[in-house]
Parts: sequence; C-alpha cells; structure tokens
Amino acid sequence: MLCFLAYIPTCVVGQIRYSIPEEMKKGSFVGNVAQDLGLDIKRLRSGRARIVTGDNVKYIELQSETGILVVGKRIDREEICAEITPCSFTFDIILENPIELHPVTVSIQDQNDNAPQILYPVQTEGSLVAELVPRSADVGYLVSKVVAIDMDSGQNAWLSYKLQKATDRALFEVGAQNGEIKTVRQITDKDIVKHRLTVVVEDNGQPSRSATVTVNVAVADSFPEVISEFTVTTDPNYNDNLTFYLILGLVTVSVLFIFVLIAIISVKICKWRQQRYFYKSAANLPVIPYYPPVYADGTLQHVHNYEMCGTTDSRMSDLKFVRPYSQNTLMNVSRAGTMQREKREQMDTDVTSEVRLFNDLLAQW
Repeated sequence: MLCFLAYIPTCVVGQIRYSIPEEMKKGSFVGNVAQDLGLDIKRLRSGRARIVTGDNVKYIELQSETGILVVGKRIDREEICAEITPCSFTFDIILENPIELHPVTVSIQDQNDNAPQILYPVQTEGSLVAELVPRSADVGYLVSKVVAIDMDSGQNAWLSYKLQKATDRALFEVGAQNGEIKTVRQITDKDIVKHRLTVVVEDNGQPSRSATVTVNVAVADSFPEVISEFTVTTDPNYNDNLTFYLILGLVTVSVLFIFVLIAIISVKICKWRQQRYFYKSAANLPVIPYYPPVYADGTLQHVHNYEMCGTTDSRMSDLKFVRPYSQNTLMNVSRAGTMQREKREQMDTDVTSEVRLFNDLLAQW
C-alpha cells in the first residue's frame, strides 16, 4: 500500500485488473470492486465512490449501491486499440473522506467478429480482370496471389487459403499459408484458354469466418486470343429489372394519359350541357320592352332627339335637332304614328280600287 501524505492527502490503496471479451452487451457484469478491494458497501456510499480520469469512462459504469462494475457501452476492441496488442484501458475509482484512489485496468479479449477482407484481386462489377499465363509456362509458374487481411488479433487473424472450385483442378493449386496460385503441370495445347478459380480465405477463430474471391486465368500467348475468349456477360437479373421498370413506366404514363383524356372530355360535356340549358332557358324568358327613362331630376334634365341627314358628300351632311322629349311628346309621337299608318292603309285601298276600275274599262273596250 502506497500513500502520499506529504502534499496531497491521497492514498493509493489498491489496484485491480479485469479481463472481459469484446462485444459485451450494455449492463453486462465486469467485476465486484467492493469485494475485490475489501471495501464495505457503507464506505462506498459515504465516500461517494465514482469513476474518474481516463477517456474510456463511458465504457464502464459503477453501481455505488452494490459496488459492481458493469458495461456502460458496447466495447469494440478494434475501435479502442486498432492493431495494438494486448488491448486494455485504465480508469480510477475515487472515494472521499478520506480520499482513496483505486486504479482499475480492464483488458479486452479479442473475439472473432470480423471476416477476412480481400485486397487482391479487386472484385469489380461490370469489368473482368484476368491473369495471363503463357502456354510455355513451366511447372510452379506463379500465376497470381490472393492478398487478404483480418481486423481481429491473435489467432483469430491467422488466415488460410484453399482452392474451392476450378475449371481444371489438375492445372492449378493454391498455397495454404500465402495464397499463391501456381501451375501444377506443364501446359499443353489441349488446355482451354479460359479458367476460373474460386479461392476461399478462412481465419482461425472459433467459429471461423471466411471470404471468397474469384480469379480469372487466361492461358494464351497473345492478347487478341484472350479478348475473344473473355467477354463481359451482362447479369440477367439486371436486364429483367430494367425491363420491369420500363414496362412499369409505360403503364403509368398510359394510365395518366387516359385519366387526363377522360377529364378533358368530361369538362367539354359539362360545358356543352350548360350551354344547351342556357339557350333553352333564354328562349322561355319573357320579352320586356325598354322605354327610355325621363330624368326629372339630375344632371340630364331632358332626352334630346335628333335626325341625321347624310349625303354622298360628307361635307354636305346635316344634323337636325328636335325639341326634347317629354311624356306628352312621347304620347303625341305615338298618336301621330298611328294616324300615319291608318292614312297609308286608306291610300293603298284607294289605289287598289282605281286599278280595278281601270281594268274593267279596258275589258269593256
């Protein structure tokens, strides 16, 4: 037990260490500091025990009522330590009255939570990469090498390689430890140009995780021969999806066009019906004669009547004003019109009689 009493009344009472696996759930048990440090629960309460210092306080929580440490946040070893091995973090538990400091170290055990990642050959969609092997290649010719890494540590990061599928298993092999692809025998003229190898990369964790990579190999002496054999094939699912979306778009546009056409026709029919109804209603309306108003009061005291006399020469035109209309004037005009109409009818009757008399005289003659 080491105590610093000269300048700071702080006493480093004891240090404890815990080891936990990564990826533990929040609230999982880490350790009982009250039991491991020999502290009484009442002392933890009265001393206001709490975690201080360190940047990793958020990962561990202290239950002062019970003296138990629990996981406060999901712990990912790769996030905290990256490639550093071993991985651990430290924090302090402090108590007051008197002040006590208890350092706590938590070691994180790596779990096999990451699968291998393929670095080479790069897998790209829509393009094809092939390794070229001449037909004159000897036995053990290095064709290519599969490169992979694992983010885990220790034995979980140990990788092994094996050939899962091959067009000709008797021609190629894969190194179990280094991922090197080499020829097993001499290449003959009977060997085909295009070869496809499927390599599985597996780690040493429990349970193990794996990744798969496809390596294309072209056995040829000239580049044009390779091009004629290796053609990029389009994924049939892509064509099916494209056809489906094209048909869906065409159907959508057609339905919208039909709806718009029906709406236009409906509007036209409604307008036509309204016009017919208006015309029929207008034909049944009574005709109300219009008489010009006589303004007894106001700015226009009288309604003036005038006659327009025009000639072919506009300069000889004349405008004749007549006295203003009144109620008596309108009555006199109406009576004068009636008398003129009766006089005209009488004259027509006299002329007709004279014509008949003349015709009778001609007939007697």
